[in-house]
Amino acid sequence: MSPSILLPFLLVLSRVAGFFVFLPLPGGKGAPNGPRVVLSLGFTLALYPHWPTLGREPSLGWLAATLLSELGLGIALGLAVACLAEALLMTMQIAGLQAGYGYASTIDPTTQADASILLVLAQLVAGLLFFAFGLDREILRGFARSFESHPAGTFAVTGPLAAMVARLTADIFSSGIRLALPVVALLTLVDLALALVGKLNAHLQLVLLAFPVKMLAALGALAALGVLVPRLYGAAARNALSVIAHLMGS
Repeated sequence: MSPSILLPFLLVLSRVAGFFVFLPLPGGKGAPNGPRVVLSLGFTLALYPHWPTLGREPSLGWLAATLLSELGLGIALGLAVACLAEALLMTMQIAGLQAGYGYASTIDPTTQADASILLVLAQLVAGLLFFAFGLDREILRGFARSFESHPAGTFAVTGPLAAMVARLTADIFSSGIRLALPVVALLTLVDLALALVGKLNAHLQLVLLAFPVKMLAALGALAALGVLVPRLYGAAARNALSVIAHLMGS
């Protein structure tokens, strides 16, 4: 294959492959790698009109630096998408640890390993919300437009862009903790109530009741907070789309 075709193909493929590494496809890591490879190659070929034109054969150092830059842009776009579900996962992790759901595990469909039942539920809900909000179309359309504002081989990592991605990851902790605080507060009150009852009557075996009561209380609190999950996910989606728009230069 001619270098005038191979090198632009590699530049575009590096950005596309870095993006699809973190894109939350159905099945996650448990899905075959074939669909990701086919999607990466298909997107690269579909973006043929946006392939860069190299005037002369570039040096090996320039090619390596440009490939890393393109891969970094694709990974940053993919991370912005992957951050959408992490706040919900953190909420379930905190609530499940406090309620004792760490003892109830199931198979995580994304890693094929044992995971907390609440984490698996959060991953499934986040995947459904991702497609219910139509983010798959918006993100893929915006990703294709990134080759208009930043043609392959012209992107450079800047401080403000890195700071925006860092703030997006920091929002995971703030959103997850805010959503989990009501559950943690309720479970703390349950612990205090059981401790006071046990102090008043030492003959009551409240240890056997602690886990069922806390699990039921956590389920009730999470069900009550369920109406806030789409709103929280929508806010996180707007932040992620804003970061993606800045990464694309629009």
